[in-house]
This record gives sequence, C-alpha cells and structure tokens, in this order.
Amino acid sequence: MAAVTASDTHRTIEAVWRIESARLIAGLVRIVRDIGLAEELAQDALVAALEQWPESGVPRNPGAWLMATAKHRAIDLIRRQQRLERKIEELGHELETEQPAPELDAVLEEDDIDDDLLRLVFTACHPVLSTDARVALTLRLLGGLTTKEIARAYLVPEATVAQRIVRAKKTLAEAHVPFEVPRGEELADRLSSVLEVIYLVFNEGYSATAGDDWMRPALCEEALRLGRVLAGLAPEEPEVHGLVGLMEIQASRSRARTGPTGEPVLLLDQDRGRWDYVLIGRGLAALERAERITRAHGSAPGPYTLQAAIAACHARARTPEETNWAGIAALYEQLAGVTPSPVVELNRAVALAMAYGPATGLALADRLADEPALKAYHLLPGVRGDLLAKLGRFEEAREEFERAASLTRNGRERTLLLRRAEACARGEAS
Repeated sequence: MAAVTASDTHRTIEAVWRIESARLIAGLVRIVRDIGLAEELAQDALVAALEQWPESGVPRNPGAWLMATAKHRAIDLIRRQQRLERKIEELGHELETEQPAPELDAVLEEDDIDDDLLRLVFTACHPVLSTDARVALTLRLLGGLTTKEIARAYLVPEATVAQRIVRAKKTLAEAHVPFEVPRGEELADRLSSVLEVIYLVFNEGYSATAGDDWMRPALCEEALRLGRVLAGLAPEEPEVHGLVGLMEIQASRSRARTGPTGEPVLLLDQDRGRWDYVLIGRGLAALERAERITRAHGSAPGPYTLQAAIAACHARARTPEETNWAGIAALYEQLAGVTPSPVVELNRAVALAMAYGPATGLALADRLADEPALKAYHLLPGVRGDLLAKLGRFEEAREEFERAASLTRNGRERTLLLRRAEACARGEAS
C-alpha cells in the first residue's frame, strides 16, 4: 500500500475545506453570533488540521473534527476576553460529552446543520448591507470563494470585493443582526438578493473561474439544495421556482460537459445521451410552476424564469439542429428588457448568429467591444473568435481566441481556446 505523503494530506485538507467551510462557519455563527469571529475560528481550525493531520492522519469525520476544534477555540477565546459568560456555560455543557479534538470523529452530528446554512445566507443578505456587500459576503462564506473568484463573477476589481466583505462583517456585528430565516414581508424583501447569491454560487461550480478544473460539482449541488429548500419556504414566489428550474436543467448537462481527461465539451458538441433527463424533467416542472404562478399574478416573467425558459429550449432539443434558436434570441431580447446587461446582449449575439447567421451575431458582438464591464471578460473575444472563424476570417479569429485565452484564469478553458487559435492559424474552423 502506497504511503500517504504530507502533500497528499494537504490536498485532502484543501478538498475538505472546500466542502465543509460553509457548514463550519454557519454552525459557529449560531454559537458566537458574529460572522467575523466565526470565520476566524474556522480558519484557526483549518490551521490546526494543517499542523496535525499530516502526522495523525485524516479523521474519519473531518468536518466534525474541524467543528469540535473550532468550538474548543471559541471557549478559549471567550475566556481570554472575559465576556459572554452565558455562552461559556452553554458551550461548556455542549462539550462535556466530547473527546479531545484529534479523536473527535463522530462529534456534532447535528440535525439542524443544513438549517444553519440557510440562516447564514439570509443573515449575510440582511437589508442593513448594500446589495453588492450581501452578495460578496455570502459567496465568501457560503461557497468558500476567494475574493478573486467573486471579483471575476461580478467583473469588478478584487480590492473592491475585499473592502465590501470587511465592511459587511463590521456592519452586521454593529447592527446585532439576528441569525435567523426571515418570515412574511421581510422574506420577500430579501429573497431577490438570496436568489442572486445562490445562482452565482451555482455558476462558480458550473464553470469555475480559476484553477485546473472546469467544474466544481460540490458548489452546484449546494446551490441546488439551497434553491430547493427556498422553493419549499416560498412556494408562491415564481422566481424561486424559475431559479430552481434553471439550475436543474443546467445541472442536467454536467456529465456531458467534460471529456475523458476533464477537458471542456461545448454545448453543441455534447453527447445529449449523457444528459440527466430526470433533472431535465424536474427543471421543466419547476419552470412550468413558475410560469403558472406568474400568470396567476398577472405579471411578466422575471429574469430567472426567462433564463429557465432559454435553458428549456436546449433541453427539449434532442439534437443541436432541433434547437429553436429564433425563440432563444427572442427570450434573450425579453430578458434584456427586464435586466439590461452587456452579458445578456453577448448571449443574444450568439443566439442571433445561430438563428440568422454569424454576420448578424458578429454585428451585435462588435457593438459590445467598448463596454467597460466586458474589457476583461474572456467570453467576448471568445464569441467574436467563434463568429469570425465561421465567416472564414481566420487570422482575426486567431487573435481573438488568443486574447480570450490570456483573459481566462481557468486552465482547462485556456487550453481549449489556444487549441481553437491553433486551428485558425492552420486556416481551419475549430
């Protein structure tokens, strides 16, 4: 049996942290009622794992080990600062039945740990924070995303995201925001921000902004789980069902989005027999429910319902040729009216190209070239490269693919883009 090296253990710890950090922070917030302190305690537990696990081995239940270690450190901190005596008693009572941290394989199998995650989302999305701060903080805590990844998702400078997170933690602490899921009118007021956060977490899992992996499935699964919980919590909110439908349909393609060695497989090249038609069925049902509630309210469909309708057009097509691209282009135009965005317009350019020819799509993509928000967005030159190649303008296409490759921070995607640039250099449409 091969020996386990320290580097193997460190990789394991990194993987465990990605999976467990949100639950760990959420559980600690319920105990200490302070998001900033909870994150510090979680980081302390991570450091302890990095110090101890290479020698003692990875515990059978690493999440429980991290939580128990963090709770012990919480007690030490509270005692040192001579505050929160009631908390000391509560934590001391909880820990009476626990063993020393390194052997705590079965500690804290709490029934409400998933509820803690939902409470954490709503706490981080509290109206006392700006919308941008809510999104950044929740992505940081819930998804364990770095400030770089969040900045990439929002097309803003990394320093801006870091400032938002620091200020958000301070604001929540000063406002003594309760750690709870809101009800009634307050729930409706905070729902749109929560939906935005959940979808950004899903997108980071679906197309990782950085690193060597094209996808991070754990984030997709977490976003889907939270979306389904929200759908049960707010059954008459059409956009909740719209978002769930959108994520279900997109997640249905996961198995087909990577090749044998992990390389990206684009939508039109995917083996649709590998799509998960159970998830597609669930997604279409959620979309139908969203549309039914929207009609009953006499209102226009919201952005998530429209995006789910676009995804449904792809899901219903058994072959790429059967795709209703004209319908997709019309839905993108409707979406642009609801939430104007250069990214939406770029997607509409792709749909127009598929429906009416690459020259039509390129004309719209060219008009987006000076959009400040797209200056560092790799998909703009990626789309332009694709359309130029289809028009036989291979030298221009090569330059665009190389520019896209220089902008992306995902290794798999960079390889794909450079391969397409090489094909254009040979005068071939990739």
